[in-house]
Amino acid sequence: MSEEYPISGLPEPDPAYDAEEVVALQLEALAANDDPFEDAGIGVAYNFASPANRRATGPFDRFRRMVNNPRYAPMIDHVEAVTGPVEREADSAAQRVTLTGSDGRTVTYAFELSRRRRGELDGCWLTDSVVRE
Repeated sequence: MSEEYPISGLPEPDPAYDAEEVVALQLEALAANDDPFEDAGIGVAYNFASPANRRATGPFDRFRRMVNNPRYAPMIDHVEAVTGPVEREADSAAQRVTLTGSDGRTVTYAFELSRRRRGELDGCWLTDSVVRE
């Protein structure tokens, strides 16, 4: 995969998506990580990463390695996702997600999002961080 952003052929930020939909799109993609191509799920997560998040974690090959490390690997090909309510305040949102892996183990993550207010991503909800709890 090239270092393009956004990665073409995958869902990408759109002002029509609310914060909960942005998390759901990423979870659905990560649950079927290699559909429609290898690491497409990680590519969706990269597409929805905020510019600051991408600066800290990118380019894509570095982002992919980070998601494959033990802290985030349970997100890949998980079999169940239980989402908590979205806690929203103005242009910030947070959502806790508990994922169950194929081995039956559960891991909880906190997604932190913000809505952009300028530039080409104006009005789009993007992921600032995902923290394993």
